[in-house]
Amino acid sequence: MSLINRYPRLGFVGSMLGVNPGWVTSQGEILANLFTQAGYSVRLTSTHINRLRRALDIAITTMLTWRNQVDVLLIMVFSGAGFAFADMASLIGQWLGKPIIMWLHGGALPQFSHRFPHWVHRVLNRGTAVVSPSPYLAHHFETMGFLVRVIPNVLNLHDYPYRRRETCLPRLIWMRTFEKSYNPELALEVVSRLRSRWPEIILTMGGQDRGWLNEVKTRIQKLRLEANVRLVGFMDMTIKQQEFSAHDIYLSTTRVDNTPVSVVEAAAFGLPIVATSVGGIPFMLRDEETALLTEDNNAVDMADAVTRLIDDPALSSRLSEKGRAMAETYDWQSVRLGWESLFREIAVL
Repeated sequence: MSLINRYPRLGFVGSMLGVNPGWVTSQGEILANLFTQAGYSVRLTSTHINRLRRALDIAITTMLTWRNQVDVLLIMVFSGAGFAFADMASLIGQWLGKPIIMWLHGGALPQFSHRFPHWVHRVLNRGTAVVSPSPYLAHHFETMGFLVRVIPNVLNLHDYPYRRRETCLPRLIWMRTFEKSYNPELALEVVSRLRSRWPEIILTMGGQDRGWLNEVKTRIQKLRLEANVRLVGFMDMTIKQQEFSAHDIYLSTTRVDNTPVSVVEAAAFGLPIVATSVGGIPFMLRDEETALLTEDNNAVDMADAVTRLIDDPALSSRLSEKGRAMAETYDWQSVRLGWESLFREIAVL
């Protein structure tokens, strides 16, 4: 019997937009690719950027094309419009009699569930199982009565060469989508405060623009940071490897979050992390051990943390080493075991 026939046939449903230039590769795409390499038959939908086309693609694919081609649906569950996609896909999966894994994502899901509790209960109750990549979301939805399995997000650690930062220079990097909730302006305020001590300080900022890049450019001009800030656009893996190897400290300035893969990536590369203690961040990072955690939107607090890393090589070295160890728990070999255990429990393996 071939490997493909031995394994369940998987159908991933969600926003699979990484094949489009300038769009971030989702965890669904990463996991689908890894399961394919492991010998599974894998299908995914949808790669369309336009939401209407994506909805139609999901509906037609899951209802017609996949009827006899998948054994289990893994549906990515986000707040907002993404939740409507999950509603539609899970309803179709239920109608087809397929086992459904509801896979929670996004730091805004708890607030969304407070606003629409009946809708959230109705949709998630269609799941054969509910999975969260973090204890943060798991804890919240367990208080709503759901049994949630925690399976971390996944990284291919071969893509993340590690360099221990035994000392840190004032070379900072920020990588996230340029949107308001991720508060990129906070990183600029930090650099503005540190420039008097380190005039040569550099902040590199990379990511997809979701309508907030012009705000960042305006703030750079207002703070007169043109010589200190580099905007490099969307970073694919090759650019990530180049840029992270050239920097020493990673800033996470987000105001709402769950388990950001960008933070795990920074830890995997060996960069000490300074992060706002919001949402799921304190569930994944330990202050003074795997990162320095700061108050939300507090430039003074974050600048002080950066200063500590530059002034204290023992601290930066410890955070670099412990951060990498944390990132290794997201390695495919470990994460695969969690998923396959779940497949056995729902009797598809």
